[in-house]
Amino acid sequence: MDHAPQNHPSPEAFKAAMRGYVGACSLITVGQGAEANGLVVTTGISLTAEPPMVLACINRSSSCWPLLGRYGVFGWSALGEGHQAVAERFSGVGGVKGAARYDGALWRDAVEGTRLLADAPLAFACRVDEMIDRGTHSILIGRVLQISTAVGQGALLYWNGAYHGLPAG
Repeated sequence: MDHAPQNHPSPEAFKAAMRGYVGACSLITVGQGAEANGLVVTTGISLTAEPPMVLACINRSSSCWPLLGRYGVFGWSALGEGHQAVAERFSGVGGVKGAARYDGALWRDAVEGTRLLADAPLAFACRVDEMIDRGTHSILIGRVLQISTAVGQGALLYWNGAYHGLPAG
């Protein structure tokens, strides 16, 4: 096992190292009809409580990235222990793209046309407040417009290249 510090790491070395980071999985959902899209993020966090705001990092090559600017609103649904199949669809496993990612799950319509996973442990309808470009990604800052919660759902984590359910406890 190599414990030596690596100066000026390559993108590949950084990505390999980040596989050891445990991330809580959330969905970012955006768009309507045939343009409905979304992705899984493990970079989502709360930003401020006053006003309620969240932050996530979105790769600008993502198919949903341009929709965030066009629609100006998005859903944020934390994933529970039983949501691995949802995470895989939104990660594009099996080549699933666009609106087909929503198949096989129950959704709740929220304010301003956002869509939230109906049984998510927590979900927010958000308005895009700001997108800050850095490197390959945009830092997405969202103002929370509506909150939905469902107790007892546990959590879905991503670690070492795989999803892992964490039961409610």
